Amino acid sequence: MDASGSDSVPSQPLSVAVGLIGPGLIGSALLRQISKQADRLLGPLHASRFAVVGIANSRQMLLQPEGVTMDRWEAELSEKGEPLDLPRFAAAISSAALASSAAPSSDPTAPGPACAVLVDCTASDAVSAAYPAFMRGGLHIVTPNKKFGAGPLPQYHELRDLSERRRRRFMYEATVGAGLPVISTLHGLLESGDRVIRIEGILSGTLSYIFNTYKPGMRFSEVVADAKARGYTEPDPRDDLSGLDVARKVVILARECGLDVELGCMQVDSLVPEPLRGEAGVSAETFMEALPQHDDAMAARAAEAAAAGGVVRYVGCVDMEAGTAGVTLRTYPSSHPFAQLSGSDNMVVFTTERYQDRPLIVRGPGAGAEVTAAGVFVDLLQVIRSHPRA
Repeated sequence: MDASGSDSVPSQPLSVAVGLIGPGLIGSALLRQISKQADRLLGPLHASRFAVVGIANSRQMLLQPEGVTMDRWEAELSEKGEPLDLPRFAAAISSAALASSAAPSSDPTAPGPACAVLVDCTASDAVSAAYPAFMRGGLHIVTPNKKFGAGPLPQYHELRDLSERRRRRFMYEATVGAGLPVISTLHGLLESGDRVIRIEGILSGTLSYIFNTYKPGMRFSEVVADAKARGYTEPDPRDDLSGLDVARKVVILARECGLDVELGCMQVDSLVPEPLRGEAGVSAETFMEALPQHDDAMAARAAEAAAAGGVVRYVGCVDMEAGTAGVTLRTYPSSHPFAQLSGSDNMVVFTTERYQDRPLIVRGPGAGAEVTAAGVFVDLLQVIRSHPRA
């Protein structure tokens, strides 16, 4: 008898094969986490096998159907890697799962259905564009890559339809808030029948640090330089200050709520002065040298907010009542949760029908390899647990 009180026949254990593309900071952290936990998870996951059978970077791929040696993958990728071929890589992951599975038998410990998962830890357009093809080949997809979730709507809806028809999951918790349970919290609200009124979020660790640090009387350019020196910004800080990364996260949240939003149609307030933008032919070095000339505009904005008893914060917003989404620099009262943030933490505030007077808040580190990898790992485990067993 199962938990529902009905008789059930034990399902056969899964054969799980994982292929990872992008063994950089996040990908390598994920591999370490899998290596540490995989054997302990066989029982809880009811799996006969949980193996990483392929690893690929932008140039090479390592395919080992029997399972990659987890403490030697870097050396083996370098020594035994073949030229990257995405379709072949994906097919090999499916084949490895199938090869170690078997048709159902009366032995409940015999290998059962095959579960093949592709994990994309890149920021690649080419890899994300191949998601529909991967899913048609039987693969679940887990990723922190925002490119697909915020990409063109037709492809987004195509993958959603494929996921439903093929019973394959597209999991992307770590695209918003790294390891924070932002997407899963939103899913829970919507699936339980709550109505989202508004979502507001400080969704960039870099911009969170900059505006938590910046106070009236300080030079904005010096705070940006400090953030760059501490490693918070991209090598070219304009990649953070443009707001594009935050905008992608807002698109993902808006689409979860049912808004058909396109990235190019949203209001996104760039913090990069127009004369210093990349399209103007200005280098990153020249940008940093010239930024102090534009400090006055931000100083005036901060002083105006302080005079009103508030602070300025760079915030992404999904307004379901207005049917809009955007990214703007806004003033918030000092009593607002956004004004209480420190360091580089992220915060997402859900105002819903149930959480209207006291909104639901998710707060914590929204960047970092280990926490992002943990978010990806949780999605991977969810895929395995929900994989069809018959």
